[in-house]
Amino acid sequence: QFYSEMRGGGMLPFMDPKVYGRSLMECSSFIASSAFLDPSVVGRGFLARLSGSTAEFLSIWRLMFIGPNPYVMNDDGDVEMQLIPALPMWLFEDKETAGGEGKRDEDGNLVVSYKLFASIMVTYHNTLGTDLFEVEPTSYIVTMTDGSTVEVEGSKIPTETAVKIRKLLGVETI
Repeated sequence: QFYSEMRGGGMLPFMDPKVYGRSLMECSSFIASSAFLDPSVVGRGFLARLSGSTAEFLSIWRLMFIGPNPYVMNDDGDVEMQLIPALPMWLFEDKETAGGEGKRDEDGNLVVSYKLFASIMVTYHNTLGTDLFEVEPTSYIVTMTDGSTVEVEGSKIPTETAVKIRKLLGVETI
């Protein structure tokens, strides 16, 4: 139901511009009035740096793409990383690219990517071809900036690599 409401106009990127009353690109928190001292700014829209709605959206995005607990302690008390996205199939089916059916990897699986910590490209390969709700990854390939890779079987990235990811130490992609 959440994704249906979201896609049906419950979030700004999916609203009908006619209902919103202006271009969706004009999502201003406030507009400089004619009383503003700099006339070149009058009428220009500004977005608050971290309003309540922005913080809420970032929280929703984190849950959708990263999951509720990206770092967990294992039975030995060591930190591990697990990415458990909650992504509907339609986010993989980007109608704007690849002939209208989304981006695919070399095996034909639909993929979606984002940047973790603003620098590490993470790509999910939807091998099931379904919604990914509470579906743990079966493996990871972590590519380091020196070109080496760490291949992980299972749903959790072990401590040494998890710490490198968290500290942004030479990790390029997951």
